Amino acid sequence: MTYQELSREELLKIKASLEEEYEEFKARGLKLDMSRGKPGAEQLDLSMDILDPVYIADARAKDGVDCRNYGVPLGIAECRELFGELLGVPAKNVIICGNSSLNIMYDYIAQCMISGSGDAPWASQGKIKFICPAPGYDRHFKVLESFGIEMLTVPMLDDGPDMDLIDELVKDPSVKGLFCVPKYSNPEGKVFSPETVRRMAGLKPAAKDFRVIWDNAYIVHDLYDDSPELANIFDACREYGSEDMFIEVASTSKITFPGAGVSVIAASDKNIEMIKKRMGVQIICHDKLNQLRHVNYFKNADGIKAHMKRHAAILRPKFEAVLQKFDSEFSGRGIARWTTPKGGYFISLDVMEGCAKRVVALCKDAGVALTGAGAAFPYGKDPKDSNIRIAPTYPSVEELSLALELLCICVKLAAAEKLTAQK
Repeated sequence: MTYQELSREELLKIKASLEEEYEEFKARGLKLDMSRGKPGAEQLDLSMDILDPVYIADARAKDGVDCRNYGVPLGIAECRELFGELLGVPAKNVIICGNSSLNIMYDYIAQCMISGSGDAPWASQGKIKFICPAPGYDRHFKVLESFGIEMLTVPMLDDGPDMDLIDELVKDPSVKGLFCVPKYSNPEGKVFSPETVRRMAGLKPAAKDFRVIWDNAYIVHDLYDDSPELANIFDACREYGSEDMFIEVASTSKITFPGAGVSVIAASDKNIEMIKKRMGVQIICHDKLNQLRHVNYFKNADGIKAHMKRHAAILRPKFEAVLQKFDSEFSGRGIARWTTPKGGYFISLDVMEGCAKRVVALCKDAGVALTGAGAAFPYGKDPKDSNIRIAPTYPSVEELSLALELLCICVKLAAAEKLTAQK
């Protein structure tokens, strides 16, 4: 029976029982953090061997470049080849950067604002707008907000963002771009269907300087052998001649070490030349020793994929623990629904409308930090106040079990509070 079907007296009894359980949890003095999608210590341990000096023993790239010195701003050839293989693009269309793909995206938006992306600088064109599929990645929204770019929310469907709505929005010449995570979207874990990828490639925006930031953060972050594949966006672009419209980024932040890996840009010949010109002023080179150790450690894309199977073995039980707990505590009660991703770093939980902020606050007061309610929407405003991003990767299995127990109590308590107030 759903909570909605219960009488007020029945709900009050449930509420009283939940309040008692909640107070018991508060008394434990928990301090657990599930607010960000960080790798756990066991995952980080998988990559410790990459720090062995053997992987940078002679410090020279295959073409003789001394990786200890200045030069080669686009990245050493073998590292560009490695990530070209992983992303399915020619090495000439790859640039290897520092540790952060977020930094690449921020910098690219800044470049477009100051210098343009094939037209006048965005900053000189009046009010500009970006399409933002939501629920989405909060840091994308923060980047746009920092530049004063207006964000247009587009709902996520099962196969990706609402492409019919996007087709209409791009008819406005002030709409300059779109941010997305096409594989295991943050936070819902959805994968764009081949048809959605094809429709993305076939967009006909009014703005000739329109750019899609294709944030392929979870390209190899599968949990199961039968996890879905993402169609190659640049293969799709060749059908429409739209290669210049896409900037793809990725990194090894959740492959080796966050803050100490490498990041990558994949783009058309024209965009690579534009980025190269700007980089010639901005930097002399990135960390080539780090590039070299990543290449020597993984050797090829298959080496990266084999490494990620070890990550999956650690993460799979955590994701399954969340899903099993949600099913046992929420199924049939009409108070929550959730996604069941086959990869990535998050599970998206939708609680009863108007209750997300209350759930997050209850958890915080009892010692479990969650991502803020509304974070997955532009301007931090969830119109239904229902979405909560669940990040199960960082805690240990034991800590995760405790956090889930509390979370489920809080979801049920918030629902009982709302329904009793209405009856």
